[in-house]
Amino acid sequence: MQTPPSLLLKPLAVLVAAALLLTACGGQQAPAGAPPGGGAPTVGVVKVQSEAVALTTELPGRTAPYQIAEVRPQVTGIVKKRAFREGSEVKGGELLYQIDPATYQAAYDSAKASLARAEANLYTAKLKGERYADLSQINAISKQANDDAVAALKQAEADVAAARAAVDKARIDLEFTRVSAPIPGRIGRSSVTAGALVTANQADPLATVQQLDPIYVDVTQSSAELLALRRSLAEGKLQRAGDNAARVQLVMEDGSLYPAEGKLEFSEVSVDTGTGSVVLRAVFPNPKNDLLPGMYVRARFAQGVRQDAVLVPHAGVTRDARGNAVVMVVNGDNKVEARQVRAEQALADKWVVSEGLAAGDRVIVEGLQKVRPGADVQVQEVGAAAPQAAAAAPTAAAAK
Repeated sequence: MQTPPSLLLKPLAVLVAAALLLTACGGQQAPAGAPPGGGAPTVGVVKVQSEAVALTTELPGRTAPYQIAEVRPQVTGIVKKRAFREGSEVKGGELLYQIDPATYQAAYDSAKASLARAEANLYTAKLKGERYADLSQINAISKQANDDAVAALKQAEADVAAARAAVDKARIDLEFTRVSAPIPGRIGRSSVTAGALVTANQADPLATVQQLDPIYVDVTQSSAELLALRRSLAEGKLQRAGDNAARVQLVMEDGSLYPAEGKLEFSEVSVDTGTGSVVLRAVFPNPKNDLLPGMYVRARFAQGVRQDAVLVPHAGVTRDARGNAVVMVVNGDNKVEARQVRAEQALADKWVVSEGLAAGDRVIVEGLQKVRPGADVQVQEVGAAAPQAAAAAPTAAAAK
């Protein structure tokens, strides 16, 4: 039995109607990426203002002892004892090592005996000289005899002076058997123990004493940066920061801030020919010995105050192919402009911009990926209330 032609045409008509409906619906879809309603994209902006900003710079450096002294013996002998604990704090003049003083004590006693003998000879020569002087006046003795008496007196005086110098030398050598701390500070490890033979002025130190409170921080700055800073101060672009210019903050290796402020001591007067940099030295209090010699730190210096600086959030600053800082600005016609700016340094979450922007400029910080220079945009200030929603589309006609 054959199917009537009218029944075969009904499914075909249904398929055609469905295709037409889908085509009509697809023609009403908005292009991918376009904003709802087909209007200009909305971007978030901040209206920048010029203000006075204190500029700082961070320079790398290392800590160094305020004073350092290598302890060496001044006399030769056997070490009888070590009187300190390694790594402890010592005071200036405190006993560190005791060298056997027996031979030096004997030399000192011998020198004192020689001085006594010389003084006795001087006494005799002085009496003889006085008698010969009186006899010479009455011609009781020859002039030659009187001259010999005067010469003997002077010789005896010279012998006494030499003997006194020998006593002083022996006394100093005896005192040097007590090796004392030349400066106060923390002493390191000892290179000798009791019973070791040490020699006068030997090359290897017995120990090293370092004064760590206060402590130095030596940092380096390129000569080009130093010249640029001085030029900006001379041209009035920067103003000196007053008393804060001499104060320094210290950033530790782990990024934490050292609790005490330091003070700039001096700047090197010559440039290192190998690195093209100059050395700046600051001094910091270090009562708890938190800073140890040789630590890597970063010193934060106040450079000056820029009166007309503009602060731009990091999200609003990008870099072009040449590495120049660029921001997107919305002009009075709500069109996007690309401007090259000079971002001098980062300050918290913002860039300090010294050139390229003026007070009142609207910088795009949100939606940069949706716009390009010359495009029309809708503006919403970051942090402001969201704009009112667009009017609802008209409702569909009532079904008939």
